[in-house]
Amino acid sequence: MKKNVLFRTNFAVCAVIIIGFLVTSFISYRSNQGIFRKDVERVSELTSEGIYHQIDSIFTKPINISLTMANDSLLRDFLDGEIQHLEDPEFTGTMRDYLGTYRDKYSYDSVFLASVQTKRYYYFDGLDRILEEGEPENVWFYDFLASDEDYGIQIDNDQVGGAGNEVTVFINCRIAGSDGETIGVVGVGFRVDSMQELLKSYESDFGVRAFLVDGNGNVEISGDSTKYEGESDLFAASPFSSLRASILGNREEVLKQWYSSQKGNGYAVSRYIVNLNWFLIIDHDTTALDQKLTIQLLREVLIVAVTILLVLVTITTVIRRYNRKLIELVTAAEEEHQTVFRQATEQFYENIYEIDITHNRAASEATAHYFEELGAPSNVAYDKALRIIAEKQIKEEHREGYLETFSPEHVLKTYENGKGNLRYDFMITSDGETYYWMRISAHIFYWEEDNSVRMMVYRQNIDEEKRRELYMMGQMQKDPLTGLYNKVAAQEHVRRLLEHRPEGTFAFFILDIDHFKAVNDHLGHAAGDAVLAEFARTLREEFRKEDIVGRIGGDEFVAFMPVPNRRLTEERAERLVTALRHMNAEEAGGWKVTASIGVALIQGEKTEFQTMYKRADHALYEAKKRGRNRYVIVSDESYSGGGA
Repeated sequence: MKKNVLFRTNFAVCAVIIIGFLVTSFISYRSNQGIFRKDVERVSELTSEGIYHQIDSIFTKPINISLTMANDSLLRDFLDGEIQHLEDPEFTGTMRDYLGTYRDKYSYDSVFLASVQTKRYYYFDGLDRILEEGEPENVWFYDFLASDEDYGIQIDNDQVGGAGNEVTVFINCRIAGSDGETIGVVGVGFRVDSMQELLKSYESDFGVRAFLVDGNGNVEISGDSTKYEGESDLFAASPFSSLRASILGNREEVLKQWYSSQKGNGYAVSRYIVNLNWFLIIDHDTTALDQKLTIQLLREVLIVAVTILLVLVTITTVIRRYNRKLIELVTAAEEEHQTVFRQATEQFYENIYEIDITHNRAASEATAHYFEELGAPSNVAYDKALRIIAEKQIKEEHREGYLETFSPEHVLKTYENGKGNLRYDFMITSDGETYYWMRISAHIFYWEEDNSVRMMVYRQNIDEEKRRELYMMGQMQKDPLTGLYNKVAAQEHVRRLLEHRPEGTFAFFILDIDHFKAVNDHLGHAAGDAVLAEFARTLREEFRKEDIVGRIGGDEFVAFMPVPNRRLTEERAERLVTALRHMNAEEAGGWKVTASIGVALIQGEKTEFQTMYKRADHALYEAKKRGRNRYVIVSDESYSGGGA
């Protein structure tokens, strides 16, 4: 009887323990798997974000520098005069010094110029070779000429100078002549190993693989290979080959997907890099980690079998040990998750905090304390804290955009539309006087524990990057010789002004230096450049800061301004003729400089740039026809003119 009771008791205890263990292990396994998956997702997404911004920063500068050189009038003049100086070493030396200056200033491995007319390839040590068609090392040149791109990126070996055939990333930019046809290719190059080291550092630090691939899925650059070593289809043998279409077909949003195949399991993050026309793909292979979780579960099963034997001796001790072990496992997993997440994010962001959007509050004590440091009262609602911070710290012109972007209503709407990320750049102050650029990147996700929509917010100081970006944008709009707007920028500013004031009356001026070719022919291009610079300085003095003044090519300038009536337009044109006639031209050897001016007086509504240009150009033709050194105004009603 006692044995029967003992048997039933032991059987009941063992059954309870086994059932309890199975349930607890399943919950623990699912919980650990969920924590592990979230950790993989966040680390992969942060790695993608970090590499994307570093690559964008690495390529933006050489692209802008190559575009700047491509629009340099010195290069156009050099290529125009190349045929006449083929045997002139000083002429070639001028280009050698020009390219060498750019190489020394920006520390690039290669700076080059290729002529379409003579097929000569110049670099920082002089003339390297003639780009004969059909030679393998010259294929890049003819392929680029056959394309429609203004600039392109190519990975090739650098054969010139002492480069030693190093694999190099080249930025090729098209130089257009006065007729719009391509007359040369200019660009810079830097070693591809710096890009590979960047990818390797992320791979070693975060256990991921990073690839830059083209639109066909071929690897351009990875941590251990480049396209120069031979084409390699990333998707041909990878475990995420099923994602080829979704990755290569998506150029708008960041793509994040879990995958599972016979070759392995993992999490892939991909995003399209517009400037490079490449895709950045981050592969976090979790096959080994999944196996470890399974092995861990099997080990626990074995442990519980042994534990059941011990439970028969002392049930209380075994239960306490099991509970303590379970707590330790969960705590260790959570601590490891927090440590990895904190280490990954602290490398990129200044502050990180979490918001419970559904309940309109801070999601943690750390976030609530951070809001208090920024001036928001304790326990205040998130939307109110957002407005307080905006009024105290954010520059006025960025305030409404900040509030609109991160308001609870907009965040929820963004999430409902299937988008998981927000970003906003703005200027902020910490002392009330000095402002600097800040970027907030937000990741929106669903928190299952309390069925809430939450937002993880990352604050990043981008002041240096933003100011450099704004400076480069401003420089790209300027004519390098005169400092005035170039043709494209002038046309765009005129379009914007017409769009802003469609009912206004405007005067469109075309100004041409009389007999400018004679200055170049008799005194040289240096004197001609001095005349152009002095002419531009006078124009800046004669027009207001808000007026649009630009150089659209050679000795032809334009100006655009709103005017109240025809009389003011005539006064301005008369004053311009006089001012330009008496401009100081001592640097040009005392050459007398005058200007002819054509003016189109127009109504802003439904008027396009080309229409104004043709009318003003017709007026300029009339001014020259009447003897130059004068102006002619054309309007819908009549011609009028003056000068001389």
